[in-house]
Amino acid sequence: MHSSNAANRLDRLPISRFHTIVLVTVAIAYFFEFADINSFSITAPRLIKLWKVSVDEIAYVTSLSFVGMFIGSLLAGWMADRWGRKRALIWTTLGFSVFSLVAVFSWDIVSLGVFRILTSAGLSAMTVVAVIYVSEIFPAAVRGKYQAYAIVIGICGTPATNLIASGVVVLTPWSWRLVYLWGALGFVVLFLARYLPESPLWHENRGDYESADAVLRGIEARVEAQRGVLPEPAPPVAVVRQARASLAILLQRRYLLPTLLLTVLWVTQSIGFFGYSSWAPSLLSKQGFSVQSSTLYVALATVGAPLGSYLAALVTDRFERKWCLVVFGTIIAACGLFYGLTFTPVMIVAFGFLVNLFERGYTALGYAYSPELFDTRTRSLGTGVSYGLGRLSNAAGPLIIAHLYTWSGYRSVFYFIAGTWMVGAVVVALFGPRVRRRGAEPQTVPAV
Repeated sequence: MHSSNAANRLDRLPISRFHTIVLVTVAIAYFFEFADINSFSITAPRLIKLWKVSVDEIAYVTSLSFVGMFIGSLLAGWMADRWGRKRALIWTTLGFSVFSLVAVFSWDIVSLGVFRILTSAGLSAMTVVAVIYVSEIFPAAVRGKYQAYAIVIGICGTPATNLIASGVVVLTPWSWRLVYLWGALGFVVLFLARYLPESPLWHENRGDYESADAVLRGIEARVEAQRGVLPEPAPPVAVVRQARASLAILLQRRYLLPTLLLTVLWVTQSIGFFGYSSWAPSLLSKQGFSVQSSTLYVALATVGAPLGSYLAALVTDRFERKWCLVVFGTIIAACGLFYGLTFTPVMIVAFGFLVNLFERGYTALGYAYSPELFDTRTRSLGTGVSYGLGRLSNAAGPLIIAHLYTWSGYRSVFYFIAGTWMVGAVVVALFGPRVRRRGAEPQTVPAV
């Protein structure tokens, strides 16, 4: 038996400059993730004209990118458990930045597709690690809010990229490559990550209580220097050292139910959001809008994304996250449906704005909600597997959308996307556990 108190010591800390540094570092990582994640969809309309790429080829590249995301999510769980949250964050950020840079030199749709698969693996892996890291560093009472704040800053990468791309991709036959160069600037995170500590909860989970205490003392000293004498933490809890979690552990009832629930959440979010964001520029172009106009409409709509994350920050720690997810998902379904039923530029931008607003809020809520359903031992594994399966499901999403568009037309795509969002909202409403103010660890017997 050992005495664990990392969660209690972190939870009683007031927000300080230390937390701000963590927030900014993770937010910048998110910025370049969101800047990079839609790079292919932004450049696809241009490639259709330059390389004579078909809608089916766009679908296959998009689909395989989600296979890369699945692989990246599984690797992230393994890396975060084996190497630590901090080092995993550094390596995954380095990975997606390098492969995005390599994509600048693509020579055909096959080579670009390969580089996008590798980039997507890095993007997904970084997201999983960052979500876990924030969940384990910030106090439980405000964890959701600061997870959302990180995305408020990070999501600005989407409209920034789209607005830049709307003017850049049409300049010359090669200028679309600059979109991938922009995504590669995630390298800047590496210079900030040196100021981050390792997660004390990760050290404790490995049985290295001395290292956990050393990290906690360092964090407490930094916070105390700014905020004064700290309150006493809650009493330590007794824990039993357990073996490292394997995939089989997720089949136990305690972990199977949250894993299945989160899988549905991320499957419907992936198909629903990427079905919209990945296809909107190309579908608008196919409906007769110019490449420049379709890219501009989508870019204007994504301005709603940071506001959605900010909205999530306002509600996530005030109301039960489960019900926030249900309400946001339902609104997205309605707005996405209306988006597909109009061809007026003003209405396209307006409903697209609302979809982006509530979807990014939904994602911020999901990032806070997911790791809270697991303990430290299974957090990276459970989060990585459920998030990865969500991304893997969208390997089929683009193919379904391409089939619907080919055989049933433009509007059927948006009926399908709206239905997907509603399935997610209903499942979370019926089976989602409440997590408001749940700590980073399930509480056990106090140590004596």
